[in-house]
Amino acid sequence: MVDCAGMSNEPEKSVARARRKALENVKVVLVGTLYGGNVGSACRAMANCGVRELRLVAPDPDLTWEFARQMAVHATDVLDARRTFATLEEAVADCVAVAGTSRRGGLYRRHFADSREVAPELLDLAETGPVALVFGREDKGLLNEEVAQCTHLLRIPVDEGYTSINLAQAVLITAYEIFAASGSYVPPHEKSAAAPQGLKMVLTRNWTTALTDIGFMSEKESEYMMQGVHRIFSRGVQTRDDAAIMLGVARQALWAHHNPALEGRKPSIG
Repeated sequence: MVDCAGMSNEPEKSVARARRKALENVKVVLVGTLYGGNVGSACRAMANCGVRELRLVAPDPDLTWEFARQMAVHATDVLDARRTFATLEEAVADCVAVAGTSRRGGLYRRHFADSREVAPELLDLAETGPVALVFGREDKGLLNEEVAQCTHLLRIPVDEGYTSINLAQAVLITAYEIFAASGSYVPPHEKSAAAPQGLKMVLTRNWTTALTDIGFMSEKESEYMMQGVHRIFSRGVQTRDDAAIMLGVARQALWAHHNPALEGRKPSIG
């Protein structure tokens, strides 16, 4: 027997595998970084997003590597595997695309794309070869001659009142957009099978009997009252009315438990 459903999903699975593979071709390039803490935090951000290769261009000679290791936490393997270059040109020589990030304006900085908007295109390119995500210095960003080497210019949309973003935060946001576009994350799913309608009806009947027995409602009220309970079973507690119903059930159940007048009564639940 041929599993037609499985066959129909195969192209989608193939695309997802290619996207995940493309993440391996994404390289983070930090130019002239001043602070070890930012390098380490960037490594942690990269690891969060499945990006594993860090390239440094002329980092500050006084950069504190011990602090970098502290901030990398469990991503010290990314830090230890870093590659260092003298110039940006050398660092991106093997890349098929170079995406530079900047918040500054100017003649050569007019054609920016939203990092989320351009992420799928960068992933497509990463399927063919290395793609660099380039971040400038903490104090003055990328120089014009470095911007000129970029094939794409990215800007992270933020409030106009304060547009400066910490270097490691910029790495995280940009790498996350690439990661999200790859479809690599698979959310957890419910392991238990969906309840069949027959079981739901048994549940409803038992709840109707139980709520009647504890005095939450009379038999005459049960049809109307159980509509609210049905709604809660279907979607969870969302409204004040939903919460009021469940609080009423809890209070009545406690009263029935502690009220001596109900001793000896057996609930007819089955």
